Amino acid sequence: NSPREGRSGVRALPALPAEQNQSLGWVVAQHQPRAVSAVVTHCSVLVGQLHLSPVKLAELHADLKIQERDELNWKKLKIEGLDEDGEKEAKLIRNLNVILARYGLDGRKEAQMVHSNSLSDSAQDDGLGDPRLEKLWHKAKTSGKFSSEELDKLWKEFLHHKEKVAEYNVLLETLSRTEEVYDNVISPSDRSQVKDDVLHSKHGELKDKLRSINQGLDRLRKVSHQGYGPTAEFEEPRVIDLWDLAQSANFTEKELESFREELKHFEAKIEKHSHYQKQLEVSHQKLKHVESFGDSEHISRSRERHALLQGKTQELGYKVKKHLQDLSSRISRARHNEL
Repeated sequence: NSPREGRSGVRALPALPAEQNQSLGWVVAQHQPRAVSAVVTHCSVLVGQLHLSPVKLAELHADLKIQERDELNWKKLKIEGLDEDGEKEAKLIRNLNVILARYGLDGRKEAQMVHSNSLSDSAQDDGLGDPRLEKLWHKAKTSGKFSSEELDKLWKEFLHHKEKVAEYNVLLETLSRTEEVYDNVISPSDRSQVKDDVLHSKHGELKDKLRSINQGLDRLRKVSHQGYGPTAEFEEPRVIDLWDLAQSANFTEKELESFREELKHFEAKIEKHSHYQKQLEVSHQKLKHVESFGDSEHISRSRERHALLQGKTQELGYKVKKHLQDLSSRISRARHNEL
């Protein structure tokens, strides 16, 4: 789906299935950052109910670890009185909303499928959910300008764009819900500057994401029509995004060159993580086979190996997410310095 405009889809938070009511349901309903710890605590209990692949479970673990780290940092700031306008608290809540939607933990029948840090297991037959993207992809496939490897690379870029749109829509709905609460409960004369600051912050975040979506769509149009050039700067969609945004930010020439080098290291980190994700999927299939036909000793060894691989994949996933967060923050700060 393309980004929704306006206040469509605004509704009360949905009820979660009964088995989740005592865990994630009240977390969302209370909308309190302190509840993030409860999500982390209860997630291990819910794992059997999530029906996620091993790779997605590893991603969920990494997302929650990042969220918990951000929560601890926020608590320190709050104690020091450095979040009086509630802006950082609001961002923490928004991030939690994205995680809940990403893994189908928000009580909806279908997850938003915002998986920006994992190998997508979507087949090309599943579609892209946007007629513009479908048309561009069909044109690229039939143009004869792409090798099979380049088509695989381009498909990843299309999926990445689809995921960015899904994340934007989650944030837009969170914003619409918040504004509805303020409009219905707080009269304009009573609405505090604090609340307005929080909403302004949200609008700024949405504008940044919409800018990235529009730039990404322009890039997909260009590549689909012209093909890949002989000297592509980067291969990974997230890195391509960051580089495009960095070039239009307020970096000096020296800072931009330094950022380019860091992106190369980041791309290598992503490739290493992707390798471990693939190995984890293979390990999971082997483990299922052993559990069906192996003896207890063989099963025990296989489970131990699988657990070690899962732990390494989770650790790398966390490092990739943290690095992405840091790089995105640097670009955001550079943009704000322009104002």
